[in-house]
Amino acid sequence: MLARAARGTGALLLRGSVQASAHPPRRASSGLPRNTVVLFVPQQEAWVVERMGRFHRILEPGLNILIPVLDRIRYVQSLKEIVINVPEQSAVTLDNVTLQIDGVLYLRIMDPYKASYGVEDPEYAVTQLAQTTMRSELGKLSLDKVFRERESLNANIVDAINQAADCWGIRCLRYEIKDIHVPPRVKESMQMQVEAERRKRATVLESEGTRESAINVAEGKKQAQILASEAEKAEQINQAAGEASAVLAKAKAKAEAIRILAAALTQHNGDAAASLTVAEQYVSAFSKLAKDSNTILLPSNPGDVTSMVAQAMGVYGALTKAPGPGAQNSVSRSGRDVQGTDANLDEELDRVKLS
Repeated sequence: MLARAARGTGALLLRGSVQASAHPPRRASSGLPRNTVVLFVPQQEAWVVERMGRFHRILEPGLNILIPVLDRIRYVQSLKEIVINVPEQSAVTLDNVTLQIDGVLYLRIMDPYKASYGVEDPEYAVTQLAQTTMRSELGKLSLDKVFRERESLNANIVDAINQAADCWGIRCLRYEIKDIHVPPRVKESMQMQVEAERRKRATVLESEGTRESAINVAEGKKQAQILASEAEKAEQINQAAGEASAVLAKAKAKAEAIRILAAALTQHNGDAAASLTVAEQYVSAFSKLAKDSNTILLPSNPGDVTSMVAQAMGVYGALTKAPGPGAQNSVSRSGRDVQGTDANLDEELDRVKLS
């Protein structure tokens, strides 16, 4: 008896497992697992059991035992994430453009009891809710915002579905728009708008480049002028400093030359050397007459070198006399006497010849 009972129990277990593997669990009433007393529930599935037509309990994954005849598996709910294709539908935007749009819905059953008894077909209900919500949300946006705000549109649809599907025990995880089909004429208008926008951006960029180029050229000219003026200023300063140094050096050299000349004139025969120098300078200056200009100022007797030398030496002698009372008048008188009397000129000439 015990062996026969064990064999019967084993046959029931084997038949239950074969039936479970031959008929995958589905949410429809047909093809549901049969009550074989001992049942093995797969992971991520929830089997809803009714006892005498009334909800009894939900079988957890693993080993479960039911009472034959009284208990019946009424629903099988999958707890995995479910992907549902939302069919293509027509929707009118805020600016009266008709779009053909479809999407993908990702949802999960959170409460098997509500999913079984809250709605007849949860997937169909959620799909219809997604379509109506999509049409409602598209009616609030213009065509340009539909393309720019796809993420916010998806988020709004998910929020609307979750608010309505909470009593169904279903939670919408994501909603993604797959394709948006625009009418051909609207697509042509959009293409023309895009091309015009690109031409506008190109023109703006070109004008900005021209402006930047002009600014850079003007800035370069400004910097060049500033540097040129600073260079000219430095050049003038250096030139002035050089000229001042040259004048100072010439003055020092001339002073030294005068000092040496004065020392030489005080020596023996210094007057004769001075007369010779004056005569040489006179001859050199007379030889250069009428070379640089047509206007010539000649002395009364340009050929008389001795008189000119005598006059120069007379002036020199008057200047080299010791200063005293009436010295300026004596210099003037000596100058007049040298210029006005032939006797004095002859005496000076004789003295130069003797020397």
